[in-house]
Amino acid sequence: MRRAPVAYSAIAIVIATGAVACGGSDSGSSGDSGAGEKQSVTVTLTSKGCSPSVSSIPAGPTTFTVTNKDAGAVTEAELMKGDTILGEKENIAPGLSGTFSLNVRAGKYQLYCPGGSGPERVDFTVTAAASAAAATLSPQVTADLRTATTGYATYVRQQVADLVRNTGAFVSAVKASDLDQAAKLYPAPRLDYEAIEPVAESFGDLDPAIDARIDDEPDVSKWTGFHRLEKAIFADRSLAGMSPIADQLNTDVGKLNTLVATVSFQPAQIANGATELLNEVGQSKITGEEERYSKLDLVDMQGNIDGADKAFTLLEPALKTLDPKLATTVRTQFTAMYKALEPYKKGDGYVAYDTVTESQRRALSQAVDALAEPLSQVAGVVVS
Repeated sequence: MRRAPVAYSAIAIVIATGAVACGGSDSGSSGDSGAGEKQSVTVTLTSKGCSPSVSSIPAGPTTFTVTNKDAGAVTEAELMKGDTILGEKENIAPGLSGTFSLNVRAGKYQLYCPGGSGPERVDFTVTAAASAAAATLSPQVTADLRTATTGYATYVRQQVADLVRNTGAFVSAVKASDLDQAAKLYPAPRLDYEAIEPVAESFGDLDPAIDARIDDEPDVSKWTGFHRLEKAIFADRSLAGMSPIADQLNTDVGKLNTLVATVSFQPAQIANGATELLNEVGQSKITGEEERYSKLDLVDMQGNIDGADKAFTLLEPALKTLDPKLATTVRTQFTAMYKALEPYKKGDGYVAYDTVTESQRRALSQAVDALAEPLSQVAGVVVS
């Protein structure tokens, strides 16, 4: 999950290739005027907040390039519609840039760049698409992408259904004050949740309610979710007073189940989510900060990688047509990633992460980076 006081995140993080900065026009893009053509918008992070190169674009496939020249306190940009994040790029330190891709529809949006001295939200308008003929994909690619989007929605709903079931069993053990059983049942819902975490993150404050760490909550008395119970089980070794926390977790997971019942996805969003899952591995799992009490970071890591693999697998048939070299590269790196995890398996799970040496963690990090780079290019290819 994103580690910030306002704990929004998105399924649509991506580092796409081929982004071209926009010109100074306030209603155009990077010279792409036909409906269906890919266009680009540059969002510069400043000490005040968001500074988009344009405030209005026509509807269609769009790459948002987020650039940070010297803004120390502002490190992310999000495209929001109401309280829902459609796409974002975060952790953009000074001197860095990154992009996310979406097929944006006509409507009123906001760009959200927290941490600056100015307004955190900037209005952004998407007008009706231009009248030029839309760029077309082959019937086979169109069918493959349609299959990917419906397949991913089905996958997410099944994962959350498993999450509901496994969380319920875990909560029952907590409420029965059975420490050993709670510890035994803790990994299963973590694996379920980590596989679809970007979807949960898109629903406002639901993800922090379920998955916040202690340093994500300014008021520890309001800290809820898996990691609050993780601390009680593995560090405090006491479940006294944890029944309300367990009940709230059950309720929040139930809310997620209701929300995903009608959710739908764009091909680029599926690819963006896969990239975000790899970012999760590199930013919080490799460091050991996610499961600091249970030492089950490798379980979370597997969940993230499995979720990313499923997303890519669904997009793979279309990508093999659109960019066969990229498809082969990403598949090769997924194979290498799973091979890198193999030595740490123990029974049905993994060794405790505090037994993994610094050099071994570096090797895992290198495998993650080798996969994340080509995977981050997929959204820019399949956005349509």
